Formats: sequence, structure tokens, C-alpha cells
Amino acid sequence: MRGLGVDLNVYSFSCLIKSFAGASALFQGLKTHGLLIKNGFLGSDIVRTSLIDMYFKCGKVRLAYRVFEEVEERDIVMWGAMIAGFAHNKLQREALEYTRLMIKEGLEVNSVILTTILPVIGEARASKLGKEVHAYVIKTKEYSKQLFIQSGLVDMYSKCGDIVSGRKVFYGSKERNAISWTALISGYILNGRLEQALRSIVWMQQEGFKPDLITVATILPVCGKLKILKQGKEIHAYAVKNGYLPNASVSTCLMMMYSKCDLLPYSSRVFDSMEKRNVISWTAMMDSYIDSECLEKALGVFQSMQLSKHRADSVAMGRILSVCSKLRLLKLGREIHGQILKKDIASVPFVSAELVQMYGSCGAIDKSRFCFNAIPVKGSLTWTAIIEAYGLSGQYGEAINEFKQMISKGFKPNHFTFNVVFSICEKAGFADEACQFFTMMTRKYKIKASEDHYTSITNLLHHVGRIEEAEKFVLLKQSLA
Repeated sequence: MRGLGVDLNVYSFSCLIKSFAGASALFQGLKTHGLLIKNGFLGSDIVRTSLIDMYFKCGKVRLAYRVFEEVEERDIVMWGAMIAGFAHNKLQREALEYTRLMIKEGLEVNSVILTTILPVIGEARASKLGKEVHAYVIKTKEYSKQLFIQSGLVDMYSKCGDIVSGRKVFYGSKERNAISWTALISGYILNGRLEQALRSIVWMQQEGFKPDLITVATILPVCGKLKILKQGKEIHAYAVKNGYLPNASVSTCLMMMYSKCDLLPYSSRVFDSMEKRNVISWTAMMDSYIDSECLEKALGVFQSMQLSKHRADSVAMGRILSVCSKLRLLKLGREIHGQILKKDIASVPFVSAELVQMYGSCGAIDKSRFCFNAIPVKGSLTWTAIIEAYGLSGQYGEAINEFKQMISKGFKPNHFTFNVVFSICEKAGFADEACQFFTMMTRKYKIKASEDHYTSITNLLHHVGRIEEAEKFVLLKQSLA
């Protein structure tokens, strides 16, 4: 365009910047920012809003903030770009704070900003604020009739764990569509009401609404969790009939559903039929093999993915490390560790936890310790990993010491931590410690004992000859059943 002698204006620059945002092309965006300054276009609100959007989508929050702060008079579109940018980067607190600042400056929240902040409120589980926003929607009657805002309210209440209020919004709406039905179904799933989610698919169709691609991808995991193959196959047939395949999202959900229903060949068939795969579908196929204990095949899928145009992300790396742990493949584990360092994802909690556990499983406890010490911000996941690593290497006393250190440093153990600790106590014969930790778990941390917890304790007490105490735990388990 410039080569032909056509002058660029604010609109052409705005379109150009938007294309960089979509491709996360930061270097080109920075060069264009320089051109804007050189050509005197930086005074345009359209251009500055596009720059803010581009920097946020490239993950450069500070640069977006700097552009915003240089503007003296901001319109609602620019405020909306800031709020949406914070939401895009999972900065919920900042998104809500900028909404408050915007209102303080005398600008009213519009429908676009409402649809941006409702998911943020849900993710932050700020139910009180959510109710205030709901009251505002009711007050401005125009917004209360808009279906996408109604769906946003249903989603927000569901994420806050208040499915009752979400249902009230849904059934209080005079109009409904496939999006609002999907929001309700998703809400039921989030709150563990899986049967109601399945029934809603039927009611949705009875009202004359056709489940769309997103609805199908939402309901398929329910069939897997409940292991209801018949309904899963019906939804598969519906997806084929309506041309939703070979969509990557639906195909991935189908693979996982068949895997959960113990039909691994069906998962493999769906995967093989996919024309366009992505990292998520590759990882889903790996997961299917791992869940079915076909670890060598999971390795094969990972190696095929490495040869394809797709590169493993943090989730795929975490999953393949778990395979290395189970098969004790130290050499491959080290190679994966190298790739993780190269990709700069070693600080991702579940990746660092899998690294610690992998080295422990392979008997390289010093390396496991080194990885643990290198983690800048530790949490329950990483502490559980180092405890398990010592347990796997047979250093049971050291594992229990790590658990005690975790408690003394103020970290809260979870259900999985106690699973690991009781398993170690059982192997080592630490009966007194196990009983002490059981009391700590139920009384201090208010964690309900699982069947696995009771089994570990009773097996341990039987093994050390404390039969009467073991029987007490059996009776306690029965009384709470």
C-alpha cells in the first residue's frame, strides 16, 4: 500500500494493529507503534485503543497500561479495551478495579462491558458483586431483555456456586436460545448436577432449540464421567448428522468420552479420522492411553506429535512426564526436562511437580531435590510431589520430615497429600504417625476421610498387630458410610 504511494490513515493503522493482536506479533506491533509516533497518528483514540488491545493480546500488560495512562480523556471504548485486556490475561482484580474507576469517572457500564465483567466476577467467585451487577441489569430494563447478558448472569452465578440463582435467572427470562440453554447445562456440570445437565438437553430440544457445536462439546464429558455409553453414542450420531465433525473440539470430547467408557479403540478411531489436529487433541489421545494403562502407546502418540507441526504445551509435557515416572524412563525424562527449560515452562506448578516426582520415581532423588529447591513459588502440589519422591525412593523418614516441614511453613495439605502420606506410613510401618495425621486431617483441616484413607490406616494397624485400633477404624468407616 505504501509502495503504491497510498497514504495510511488512522483506520488502516487500526486494522493493521488488530491483525498483529490476532497473530500475537509483538515485534511488528512495536514497529507500527513507532510509525504512528513518527507520522503523528498517536493522538487518535481509535489507534490508541487498538494499541492497548494489541499489547494485551501479546501479553504485554505494562505496555498497554502505559498507552492508556498517556491518554487524558478516555471514552468508554478505551475503558472497555482495558477491562477486556485484564480479563484476557486472567487479571480479575484489575478488571474489576478498572470497571470501578470507569464508573467513578462518570461513565455508565454498557452491554459490552457487562458481558466482559460477568465471567470475571464468576472466576473471582465474587457473588456479592455479582448480585449488585444483576440488580443494575434489572434496573436498566433494556439490558435485562438481552439474551447474552441473561446467559452471562447464569454463567456468573454458576461459577460462584449459586446454581439456584442461575436457574432463577434462566427460568425468569421470557426468551431463551441455544446459548442460554448451554449456559444452564454448563452451570449444572460445574456444580456437580450431571443428571440434570443431561435432562436439560432433552428439555432444550422439546422447546424447539437445536443443540449447537458448543452444547455438544459441553455435554459429552458428562457421558464420560457417568459412563453412559448409550447417550454418548447418540450424541456422537447427532454430531455426525449435523456436520459437527471433524471439528477438533467435538472430536477431542468424543475421544475422552469413549476412553472413560473403556472403549479405547473407539477413541483411537475418532483420533485417526481427524483431518485437523491440535495440541489439545494430541494430548487427549495421550490421556486416553494413560488412563487405560497403555503407557507405551501414549509415548508413541507423544513422539508422533513431536514429528508433526504441533509442539507440546505445558499440559502435554506434564502428562508425558507422568508416563516417564511410571515406566522409570530417566533418559527420556531428562530430555523432556531439557525441552521444558527451553520452553521456559518449568515454573508451571503441575509441570514442576511432575518433574520432582519423575526424578523420585527413577531413583534420582538428588535431582528431584534440586528441581524442588529451584521452584520459586511452592504450593501444595509441589510439596506433595517432593514427599512422594522421597517415598518412591524408599526414604520414608525423610518423606515424613518433608510433610512436617510443609505444615510448619504454613502450607495446607489436601486430599492427595494425605493419600501420599498414608501410603508412605503404610509401607514404612509408621502407625503412630499415621493415626496422628488422620486426626490432623479430619479435625484441623476438615478433610473427609476417603475409603483409601481408611484402607491404608486399617491395613497398617493390622500389620503392626494393633487389631483393636484397626477394628475401631473399620467401625468408624461403616458409621460414616
